[in-house]
Amino acid sequence: MTKNIKTARQMERHLKGIANHHRIAIILLIDKCSGITLDQIITTLNANAKTLGEHTRRLCQAGLVNKRYRGKFVEHTLSPYGKMFARFLKSFQSIK
Repeated sequence: MTKNIKTARQMERHLKGIANHHRIAIILLIDKCSGITLDQIITTLNANAKTLGEHTRRLCQAGLVNKRYRGKFVEHTLSPYGKMFARFLKSFQSIK
């Protein structure tokens, strides 16, 4: 079985997906609170709703966050790539 190796362009899509402090905070929050709604993200991060909605949308486009519709709410979870980035961000965060 051969391993699929990502191209530089494919990796760029994911890296650009986290290239913002709001997006980093969202990824770390979703990692901690899987299934969190956008309203809960907005309340927890105490930032503008439109701003966080757009950043969450971009994280979904980058393939880092998954949305699941539950009635009038949308739950957010990390994709497998999102989980990899969350692990990286947490390890990078603790480097002195």
